[in-house]
Amino acid sequence: MFSKIRRLLPFLFLLMLFASCSEYQKVLKNTEVKPKYDMAQKFYDAEDYKRALRLFEQIAPKYVGKPQGERVMFFLADSYFNREDYNMAGYQFERFIKSYPKSDKVPEAAFSGAKSYFELSPSYSLDQTDTDKALVKLQAFINAYPESEFFAEANDMAKQLTTKKERKAFEIGKQFNKLGEFNFDVLRSAVAALDNFVSDYPGSIYREEALFLKLEATTNMALNSFESLKQERLENAKNAYQVLKKQYPETKFAKKADNLLEKIEKELQNSTDITATK
Repeated sequence: MFSKIRRLLPFLFLLMLFASCSEYQKVLKNTEVKPKYDMAQKFYDAEDYKRALRLFEQIAPKYVGKPQGERVMFFLADSYFNREDYNMAGYQFERFIKSYPKSDKVPEAAFSGAKSYFELSPSYSLDQTDTDKALVKLQAFINAYPESEFFAEANDMAKQLTTKKERKAFEIGKQFNKLGEFNFDVLRSAVAALDNFVSDYPGSIYREEALFLKLEATTNMALNSFESLKQERLENAKNAYQVLKKQYPETKFAKKADNLLEKIEKELQNSTDITATK
C-alpha cells in the first residue's frame, strides 16, 4: 500500500502544482484587486517572491492612499530585495519611507534599502558611485537607529565598504609608483596619491605599505634627479624613511626600507662631497 502511495506522490504533486498555476493565472487576469492581494500575500508568506512580486506590481497603484497600501508597498520592495533585484529594491524602499514616514517598518526599510546599495557595490577596481551611496545610506541608518537589531550588521557592511574605498585609493598610489620608477611626473603623482591616502585613511590596514611605497617613490625621484634638485629630494626621502620607522618600528618592510636608506645616505654623502669641491 505504501509503495502505491509513494508511486502516486509525484502525480499528486504535479496535480497540485498545475492547480496552483491555473489558479495563479486566473487571478492574474482577474480585474478584481482583493483576490490578487490575498494571493500575493499567500505567495509572499510562502517565500515564492517571483509570483508574489508580479501580483504586488499589479495591485500597488490600486492601494495608494488606502490602509493596505503600506503593507503592499513594503512587501513589493521586500519581494524585489528577495529576488535580488537590488536596484528596484533600493528605489522601492526609498519610496516606502517617503510615503509612510511614520510606519513601524521604516527602520527595516531603511536598513534593507541601504543593504540593497551595499549589494550593488562593485569590485574596488571599478567606479564606486554605488559604494558611496551605500555608505551614505548605512551611515544614516546607523545614526538614526542605534538600538536596531540590524545595527551590528549595518556597521559591518559600512566597514567593508570603507575598506573597499581605502583599497581603491591605495591601489591608485601603488600603481603610479609601479609605473613611475624612472618617470618623474608619474612618481610625483604616486607621492601625491599616497600622501592623500595616508591623510584620508589614517586607520587603514594599508597605511604601513602606503608609507613604504612613498619612501620608495621619493627615493627613486631623488636618485634620478638633477644635481641641483638631488639634495632636497634626498632629504625628503630620508624623512619618508623616518616617518615609516617612527610609526611602524617593527615594520615588515624593514629590510627593504633599510636598503633604500643606505642608498639615500650614500647619495647624500656624494652630494655633500660634490658641493664641497666646488
